[in-house]
Amino acid sequence: MLVLFETAAGYAIFKVLDESKLQEVDSLWKEFETPEKANKVVKLKHFEKFQDTTEALAAATAMTEGKMGKSLKKVLKKVVAKEAHEQLAISDAKLGGVIKEKLNLSCVHSPAVAELMRGIRTQMESLITGLPPREISAMSLGLAHSLSRYKLKFSPDKVDTMIVQAISLLDDLDKELNNYIMRCREWYGWHFPEVGKIITDNLAYCKSVRKIGARTNVATTDLSEHLPEEVEAEVKLAAEISMGTEVSEEDIGNIMHLCDQVIEITEYRTQLYDYLKNRMMAIAPNLTVMVGELVGARLISHAGSLLNLAKHPASTVQILGAEKALFRALKTRRDTPKYGLIYHASLVGQTSAKNKGKISRMLAAKASLAIRYDALGEDTNAEMGVENRAKLEARLRHLEEKGVSSSLSLPLTRPTWPTSREIAERQIQKQKYSLFKKSENIQVLYIVLNMNFL
Repeated sequence: MLVLFETAAGYAIFKVLDESKLQEVDSLWKEFETPEKANKVVKLKHFEKFQDTTEALAAATAMTEGKMGKSLKKVLKKVVAKEAHEQLAISDAKLGGVIKEKLNLSCVHSPAVAELMRGIRTQMESLITGLPPREISAMSLGLAHSLSRYKLKFSPDKVDTMIVQAISLLDDLDKELNNYIMRCREWYGWHFPEVGKIITDNLAYCKSVRKIGARTNVATTDLSEHLPEEVEAEVKLAAEISMGTEVSEEDIGNIMHLCDQVIEITEYRTQLYDYLKNRMMAIAPNLTVMVGELVGARLISHAGSLLNLAKHPASTVQILGAEKALFRALKTRRDTPKYGLIYHASLVGQTSAKNKGKISRMLAAKASLAIRYDALGEDTNAEMGVENRAKLEARLRHLEEKGVSSSLSLPLTRPTWPTSREIAERQIQKQKYSLFKKSENIQVLYIVLNMNFL
């Protein structure tokens, strides 16, 4: 009997010297207590060393999947096929079926074989000659790391932690940028208040202020790089009749430094947004197509990771981000919110108020499928997201057209005619009222108020 033994350094083929020892499974371990005893049970017939870690990883990967790699096939053809009458003891029954099917070799897998493998592993250093223990240890460690990395299928492009940090930083930048711009407009507004109403774009405003400086320089400053021609003419006209106060050169210098900060932060925000968009398309392309990169990134950030988000049902994805409103509604026994962060998706935004709840529910259902596909699927394309978005857009058009047609064609209502009893009561009321108007005596009034007409 031959034994196929796998190591991190290569494949070893052992020859069983005394097969009678395999019949006593419970006491087989005693035969491997010392190297001398082990050499009396098995003997190394052939050892095929791996050339590098890549070959070792390929062989180990094939073994874990129950397949026969190229190096193993080469060894079996080279050594075992010559002695086809011998049985081959292996540690994996599934692999034995593959070997028997492809090479027509008789394979054995039993409790005795498992105990034999355990004994060989304990005395591996003495049984496999010409392989230093330090080399075996180093190759085992390297192969363990490589195999673990392969099993985890780790990819730097799939790290969603970067998305969580990027979207948080983007929100912080928006807040700080808004504060800086408001401060800049208010500060420079004391000197040139009219320009704040003329230039509405914040970045163009800061660039123009940075180039103008003092209000008296407007006439000689070329602003065509930042402003349209008609806006530039309006700014120059407003500078001639401005009601702003005079400020010192030091004040203008500080305002210009603030404008520099706004311009730098705005440029960095644009760069960060492009980075976030690329990251989202690499990690969650289907979710990005469905709800957009910003909403998708906020959903991932709120859940903690893409895998955690994939564990949420569609109903939770729909109201994710509206936890305060949800608990308040449950506490006061009112209607629960219909949407959370998903409200800012473009599909929900272009829907009428009447259909926002329906579209949010449908979008959450399709988005949850896209999230699971992105988190657990092997493909990295966005075909499913594009297909589902097209279906939602068609459904949205149908709902909007249905709402318009129903509002144009109002249903006909059947006229309601008064009954005979109602007609009689109206006549009695008219008679009472006419008698009351004609009466001038209190007694007549008293009689009228207590009359009962039959």
